[in-house]
Amino acid sequence: MIVEDDPAFLNRFCRIVMSEPQFEICAAVGNGTAAREALAHTAPDVLLVDLDLPDVSGIEIIRETAQRHPQTDIMVVTVFGDERHVLASIAAGATGYLLKDSLPDELVGLIHQLRAGGSPISPIIARVLLRQLRPGERTPPVDHDHDHTKLSNREVEILAFIAKGFSSGEIARLLSISAHTVSTHVKKIYQKLAVHSRGEAVYEATKLGLLAP
Repeated sequence: MIVEDDPAFLNRFCRIVMSEPQFEICAAVGNGTAAREALAHTAPDVLLVDLDLPDVSGIEIIRETAQRHPQTDIMVVTVFGDERHVLASIAAGATGYLLKDSLPDELVGLIHQLRAGGSPISPIIARVLLRQLRPGERTPPVDHDHDHTKLSNREVEILAFIAKGFSSGEIARLLSISAHTVSTHVKKIYQKLAVHSRGEAVYEATKLGLLAP
């Protein structure tokens, strides 16, 4: 079962899952209300769920699913890599946590891994969890060469679109600029935040208060 409010991502997830003959989609819905209705009538082997749903928190869907269908393996697929979302999802019952920039190539294999008893997580999420296991770990000093205040208004605007899952092409159309210009801005964002992926950029931007968690 897939719960994802962005139609483009929902369609992409469905195509990837259906490419594996062993998988069957019992429901693919775009909001928490529809997810609850589907879960009242079916117990999926796997639930892929986004956290940023339009009507209900994805964490609530995780908690309700874990209570109603304890045999269901639950994997979060989201743009949010901040500590609060990660820990809340795991506490609610998630057994895997992927950032959307980890997709699509790995998804089928990671679902198999989940069903085999594993807990697939994106590398940056592993770092978040490791920090929790080291409560005395000191926060590294601020690197002023990567000061987030150097981000331009346009870069912050593009970051906000990235956090919502938009592709570079979609951002270009929304802002009436070229895809090449968007890519240039994204590279500058990576450099200024000292990151290497969209998921890391969203995580760092959220931690620094540039994006709402």
